[in-house]
Amino acid sequence: MHRPWLTLSALALAAALAAPSPVAAQQKDVEIALIVPLSGPWARQGQLERMGAEMAIDDINNSGGIKSLGGAKVKLVVLDTGDSAEKAKNAAQRLVAQNPDVIGGVGAWLSSFTLAVTEVTERAELPWLTLSYSDQITGRGFHYVFQTSATADKQSEMALPTIMDLAQKSTGKKPTTTGVLQDNTAAPVSFMKPMRGGGFEKAGLKVVVDEVYTPPLSDATPLVAKVRTARPDFLWVISTNIPDDSLLMQKLTEMGVGADKLPAVGNGAHFGAPELVKVAGADVLEGLLVTVANWSTDAQKDLFDRFKKRTGEPWLTQDSLCAYGHVWILKEAVEKAGVADKRKVNEAIHAMDTSEGSAKFFAGNHIKFDAAGRRIDAPLVIFQWQNGVPVTVYPQGPGTGTAKWAMK
Repeated sequence: MHRPWLTLSALALAAALAAPSPVAAQQKDVEIALIVPLSGPWARQGQLERMGAEMAIDDINNSGGIKSLGGAKVKLVVLDTGDSAEKAKNAAQRLVAQNPDVIGGVGAWLSSFTLAVTEVTERAELPWLTLSYSDQITGRGFHYVFQTSATADKQSEMALPTIMDLAQKSTGKKPTTTGVLQDNTAAPVSFMKPMRGGGFEKAGLKVVVDEVYTPPLSDATPLVAKVRTARPDFLWVISTNIPDDSLLMQKLTEMGVGADKLPAVGNGAHFGAPELVKVAGADVLEGLLVTVANWSTDAQKDLFDRFKKRTGEPWLTQDSLCAYGHVWILKEAVEKAGVADKRKVNEAIHAMDTSEGSAKFFAGNHIKFDAAGRRIDAPLVIFQWQNGVPVTVYPQGPGTGTAKWAMK
């Protein structure tokens, strides 16, 4: 006897068995974007960020993937900003158009690029984590942008009194004059704004050299000649790319006002890139103090050692360390959200308040963001080039060195 309902039941059972379970359906790759400069004058910093992000991806996948999604693997989608804000914006537009499933992103290193990229990612409601410094990045009322670094203006507010205190402890007297060599991109402008807006005057400093230029530099001689003539008590060198860093520091040394003779302070992790010592020379960098938002410490020794072995790099810079930590923040947000949905991931990042996991990869060891997306209590870190190596000298702690102040 023909029983059609049996045939239908069998078909329904077969379809049910063939259909993926909700957990299995979630096991497709979870996409995280990285937009950084991989060509042009800022390419080295982008490459360092990529190394950190790729290492984080491998570590996450090798430790079981996204457990709340049944062990889903994480995939890195990489795009190049090139050498301009316009190209960075175009990269972000391609990302949004071609990768609708991406749950968040990391980058774009240079603040000017990050400003352009996040205009696009904000409209796409895509959470974005950056180490870029400009206060404008999280000063626009956006809800999908997060800065793990202290903003440039905040770093500036912390840096000036810290440097002044260091000088007084080293020499027994406060500096009375200073000089500035600065490029005109977003982060340097932001960094110098509080100093120019009354900070120097409040500190009792007279600015005897104040030069702003458009990168990249072709010749640093005119700038450095003014420093040599004025001979400030110390000098701010606020550039944003390794070629300019090298050119400025070499010319300062050549003209007798190098960091070993005239105290100099830079800002940004590019000043600690291994590439810089290769192109500039250890003697040219000796004594240079650099303010940053993050740098490796004894707390990341295992990560430091594994990174060196994996990449052949001599040390772990802020670029690689922050990118590594940013990927982990996104991973933890997906775990908390329990779904690979960019809006839910964004909510989870806003709700974070932890001193564990990803927090261990950032100075201050605490991840919590305010409503604007700025990390609460993000500290200032200072390293100094000593004997060919960037050594953390502030804040003092296990494994840190002692700062040296050049005597004119």
